[in-house]
Amino acid sequence: MNLGGCLSRRMFLKGSLTLLAAPGFLVPAIASQKGDGGRSMLSVARSRDPFEATVRAVDLLGGMERFVSRGNRVLIKPNIGWDRRVEQAANTHPEVVKALAEMCLEAGSREILILDRTCNDARRCYRTSGILDMVKGISNPGVSLEYVNENRFRKTNIPRGVVVRQWPLYDEALKADVIINVPVAKHHSISGLTLGMKNLMGLMGGNRGTFHSGIGQKLADLASVIAPRLTILDATRILVRNGPTGGRLEDVRVLNQVAASPDPVALDAYGTTLFNLAPGDLSSVVAGYRMGLGEMDLAKIRIKEE
Repeated sequence: MNLGGCLSRRMFLKGSLTLLAAPGFLVPAIASQKGDGGRSMLSVARSRDPFEATVRAVDLLGGMERFVSRGNRVLIKPNIGWDRRVEQAANTHPEVVKALAEMCLEAGSREILILDRTCNDARRCYRTSGILDMVKGISNPGVSLEYVNENRFRKTNIPRGVVVRQWPLYDEALKADVIINVPVAKHHSISGLTLGMKNLMGLMGGNRGTFHSGIGQKLADLASVIAPRLTILDATRILVRNGPTGGRLEDVRVLNQVAASPDPVALDAYGTTLFNLAPGDLSSVVAGYRMGLGEMDLAKIRIKEE
């Protein structure tokens, strides 16, 4: 599969990462929530280039091949919910999504679908966010951007749900071999923060407003049935106030980092620290931990940083 210059850039970054393969910085041998010694694992990579930070974060976990197999159908779920520009930090950075799509192609994925159920007009969101132009720039028929069709939500049982036992979910989320969840880290006026579990609401149909009461447990219920193989947290720039829509550049803080984990609770637990909070301050993290969806104690998470 020929990706031209994109593959050359990816391979250059992959080659440079071998410098990290030194004693004390070994990548795990398997793709699961647990790393060496049975501990949840999480990686953090920093770069002013969001593409590079994303590649490094995934490679620190062992590479995309640990999560995506040849022939897999992959659903990449960024936050594209708002008619906002990249620098306003309301949506996932398109370069983060681009890096993931290209890594999935390299791992042999046969189809990569990118979508979100937006809050503002979908076509404006896809265009203003930069996601539309990014996908066009990949120029590979295996990568496509889809506008959500309201007729394609399917009533789905949530067997482990504590509060939510059934909800209409998007059919592509039910059919995909692999889901990669790609939230942007930001403040949210109702849930406290938007991180991984909150981002899964973009795969829900129905009246999502009813989730706002007791949202922490409801998000954990949702995460128990939509189980991403990998969660990537875009913290290249974060929205620290007036979320989820944002709009003011003074509410944005540039961190130039990307975090990755197969453990959705661990990823969200780490995300709270970017806002000077603790994992226990976010009700969805606590609920997810209590349901056994992952680890919230940062001391018990193996964190790999460049």
